[in-house]
Amino acid sequence: MSSRDLLLRKIQDRSATVAVVGLGYVGLPLAMEFAKAGFRVIGFDVSQRVVDLLNKGESHIQDVPAADVADMVSRGRFVASTDDAILADADAISIAVPTPLGKTRDPDMSYVQAAASTVAKHSHDGLLVVLESTTYPGTTREVIQPAFTDRGCVIGKDIFLAFSPERVDPGNPVYHTKNTPKVVGGITPACTDVAVALYESCIDTVVRVSSTETAELVKLLENTFRSVNIAMANEMAIVCDKLGVDVWEVIDAAATKPFGFMKFTPGPGIGGHCIPLDPHYLAWKMRGLNYKTRFIDLAGEVNTAMPAYVVTKVAHALNEERKAVNGSRALIVGVAYKRDIDDVRESPALDVIRLLEADGADVVYHDPYVSMIREDNHEWYSVELTAQELARADVVVIVTDHKSIDFQRVVDHASLVVDTRNATAKTIRTQARIVSLSGSSEHAARKPV
Repeated sequence: MSSRDLLLRKIQDRSATVAVVGLGYVGLPLAMEFAKAGFRVIGFDVSQRVVDLLNKGESHIQDVPAADVADMVSRGRFVASTDDAILADADAISIAVPTPLGKTRDPDMSYVQAAASTVAKHSHDGLLVVLESTTYPGTTREVIQPAFTDRGCVIGKDIFLAFSPERVDPGNPVYHTKNTPKVVGGITPACTDVAVALYESCIDTVVRVSSTETAELVKLLENTFRSVNIAMANEMAIVCDKLGVDVWEVIDAAATKPFGFMKFTPGPGIGGHCIPLDPHYLAWKMRGLNYKTRFIDLAGEVNTAMPAYVVTKVAHALNEERKAVNGSRALIVGVAYKRDIDDVRESPALDVIRLLEADGADVVYHDPYVSMIREDNHEWYSVELTAQELARADVVVIVTDHKSIDFQRVVDHASLVVDTRNATAKTIRTQARIVSLSGSSEHAARKPV
């Protein structure tokens, strides 16, 4: 029996052992789905703290309930380790490690290279390796494949290699790992066959594509599409501001068109690991082919400039109160990069805080999901959103509109609010002066009846 057929049989009867390298926002949910599907799952991570937590049946990822981890650990279906030797027992390995950008906005492949080297060290005939980390087209073939072919392995015969982009959307109440369609592309057709079989065992819908490059580009297109359209919404906010028109009203009215329009809303910037970074992978790859991605670069410029635009709005709002930014107390409401999650990666709130502090403001923040921010030896701690804290602030800046925040309370007790998310649109106007992201200087909140 060929290595391909043997591995397919192991996947089908659930005798295959599956390993996940990297137990973060992508890796842990995937590991749980494999375990729930009946596989024995090995989790490998370099963090001893994460490994110890998981082996105790606890979870460090908001979207993965501790009860799920505890259940899989107690059944013997999941174990975590910092010892890479455990990977030698795996029949299939998914790599889900970080792919950050360097200071020059070039892809940092060090985590992927290290993972590939580690996996290759413990490889054996009949092993499936799937890269899930978001990266530039060509990574699987150019970075992962040599780690195995340099050892004499034949891809598609001895080792099966594929790419399947992660599509994690933290905090999404509807779509999660199991019911989000999974794109899979292999180096060879045999590689694709085996990878598709593995993911079909635990994911509702698997989408087969012709190559690893296609699969890699799918993810970049998805998030570049979002980046460009968010940039358009952000630029429209600035246009509306200059025209004295409410951008939210314009967008809501445009969204009533049942075809040819998809609603995107403006905000203080973009955050998370994907949308701010993914377009840069594609732009970087194209620079090497002597092509300038003008749309992508322009969208990046617009989105990156939004925190500074917000701080300008804050400065103007304070100026109208005869106050300077220097010496004013600014309360930032929400620092996670989007609603109802605890992730601050690339959050525009961090830029808003830095810029306000650089101008001399005394900055504090409140976020029900983020108790502390640590950055460059500086720590900030979330304050309680009390009436006293709101009243003490010279300006309250709404950056993230968590559903659990009582924005009516904010309006009732704050004197000045800069609302970048349209969060106060349905509040009843009391004492606060509310400045919108764009349009007229004061938000059209409802007045008391």
